[in-house]
Amino acid sequence: MNERENSSHERSVTVIGLGPMGKAMTRTLLAAGHPVTVWNRTAARAEAVVADGAALASTPGEAVEASDLVILSLTDYRAMYDILGGAVGPLAGRTLVNLSSDTPDRSREAAVWAEDHGAAFLTGGVMVPAPMVGTEAAFVYYSGRERVMESHRAALALLGTPKYLGDDPGLAQMMYQAQLAVFLTTLSGLMHATAMLGSAGMEAREALPELLSSADSIGDILWAGEENPGSALDAGEHPGDPSTVTTMGATSDHIVETSRSLGLDLALPLAVQGHYRRAIEDGHGGDNWTRIIDSIRGAR
Repeated sequence: MNERENSSHERSVTVIGLGPMGKAMTRTLLAAGHPVTVWNRTAARAEAVVADGAALASTPGEAVEASDLVILSLTDYRAMYDILGGAVGPLAGRTLVNLSSDTPDRSREAAVWAEDHGAAFLTGGVMVPAPMVGTEAAFVYYSGRERVMESHRAALALLGTPKYLGDDPGLAQMMYQAQLAVFLTTLSGLMHATAMLGSAGMEAREALPELLSSADSIGDILWAGEENPGSALDAGEHPGDPSTVTTMGATSDHIVETSRSLGLDLALPLAVQGHYRRAIEDGHGGDNWTRIIDSIRGAR
């Protein structure tokens, strides 16, 4: 049966790309009663999900033809062209949901490419690791044509709560990259801080709980005031308070000095120090630390 012949909760879905994320999505859809067709460059990777009930397509074209909803979980967008470039005929009338990571501009280009071949296109960013797909904690950002999003919301919601951001196909990818910018920078900060404490004899098993507690408190600090902290940023306002550029800049200086004395890599602390120094040089030492966004924006 194809998608149109199934009931709304058993519509066929195709998943192309069977890394950990693709496998997790396949199993989640199967568990909800969806027939799932899969394809992967290395066919052996499909064995486990085929054992769970998925159907293995012999070619990308066959995989696309099997379902109106085609989910891509690939290394990047280049892989989409490599895999589907020889199977563009079956794309007409299908919806491609690309959950791969790449740049916002490449997402926009992919939307045009898909539509040129008669397919609808949604960009998505899965914001949880593979083991959490399908759980209550899972959520996925989407952007593209709203009617396309709504027509497949029921199936996509099984993977994680859909958070629709708008028509721009690049916006979900931008949010995904922005979230990862916070995540990856935090991870580097945690490892740098752990290395600092390790130089004083503190083991990571002691250090990390303390450091993670500090990281968890950032949200509470930002939301300590009555207003959304983003409201002042949107208005271009940076009212001074105890966390001024000068105060925070002095702290960044101390971190650089300490790290240098310990022989640690200085890339991260110097980058942070640079944000505050530029704001001070521009005459904004008395402003709130959020003023550093000016130089960050100026680096585009």
